[in-house]
Amino acid sequence: MTDENCLIEDDILNQVKTQFAGVELIARQNTKKILEAFRHHQISEYHFRGTSGYGYSDTGRDKLDEVWADIFGAEKALVRTQFASGTHALSTVLFGILRPGDEFIAVTGPPYDTMQTVIGLKGKVSGSLKDIGVIYKEVPMNEEGVDFDGIKNTITAKTKMILIQRSRGYSLRTPLSVETIGKICILVKSINPDCICFVDNCYGEFVQTIEPTALGADIIAGSLIKNPGGGIAPTGGYVAGKAELVDLAAYRLTAPGIGSEVGSSVAGYRLLYQGLFIAPHVVAQALKSAIFAAAYFENLGYQTFPRFDAERSDIIQAIVLGSPEKMVAFCRALQCYSPVDSHVRPEAGAMPGYSDAVVMAGGTFIQGSSIELSADGPIRPPFVVYMQGSLTFEHSVIAIQGAGSAINNL
Repeated sequence: MTDENCLIEDDILNQVKTQFAGVELIARQNTKKILEAFRHHQISEYHFRGTSGYGYSDTGRDKLDEVWADIFGAEKALVRTQFASGTHALSTVLFGILRPGDEFIAVTGPPYDTMQTVIGLKGKVSGSLKDIGVIYKEVPMNEEGVDFDGIKNTITAKTKMILIQRSRGYSLRTPLSVETIGKICILVKSINPDCICFVDNCYGEFVQTIEPTALGADIIAGSLIKNPGGGIAPTGGYVAGKAELVDLAAYRLTAPGIGSEVGSSVAGYRLLYQGLFIAPHVVAQALKSAIFAAAYFENLGYQTFPRFDAERSDIIQAIVLGSPEKMVAFCRALQCYSPVDSHVRPEAGAMPGYSDAVVMAGGTFIQGSSIELSADGPIRPPFVVYMQGSLTFEHSVIAIQGAGSAINNL
């Protein structure tokens, strides 16, 4: 790039090499864990084959659930292409477990925008949790992160479930490490041992070497077109955790008494197995891209969350651009440097589940895939663009520098 404010690429790569080494170590450890699970369960070619109809005795589907449960340190898992999105998987858990009159508390502040319509906090959408009489409360995060005192003062013997959102979503708050999530679970259980600790694990899978179910979370859920699908899974989501809770989610996905026993896949399961296997590597590519972006834009004078040298708990890189024009320019440039739909010109507009207009760049092979390089954000102060993903670090370096040039040329 020729802009005088841009650092030479090699300088930035030298600046971030310590962080890259840490990311690569975690990727190796997670790859070893997944490889051991595949070997233990003797995954074979016949597990990839498709089924039809009800999908009774679908060994590929059932074996994938078992592999997933082992990798995530859970009793049981539900991995299905029938989940339309991560929000669908999360919603299935909530409606599967909560009943009218139950108290449900988000302990990490306001949840992600699409979850707010599920709960009934925004918009006139019928069928929300509030519609069926679920009592919702919220504990905001403070300047230091999780408000443990606030959680302690809010949880009671009547609290049925808490929601912990691991990632930042469309906010500048700090993502949570698995260790912090474990501390929240310990605190909650000390007050109410029966309270269910539910984690929105989207954007966090394989960023660390363990998942929240290994440190006290009762149930977690997420999307297959984010981290754990490895950029190969074409659609779907997952739920993992205690067997009785996963069963309740399965009853909601299909029907009570049927649950996880049915659900076929005519296309088969190879892409889900293969995506899971390469997920640690792809997540490492996304993390290295985020670190590079943070260092690059910090050197251009922009505020970033997290900083390039901070520990990371999700793949999202927030960059405070300060104006709608710069948000749009960033997304247009990223789209321009995408392998798919590079000719498309993003515009801010309304999207289902969001109260503000959203601008989005996503020239991805899989529609809406957040593990592929993409960026988006609601058009509202302080005008932050949220970048995530990248199947290859080489691609992201080109696109990030293109976005920086576009902003500087405004």
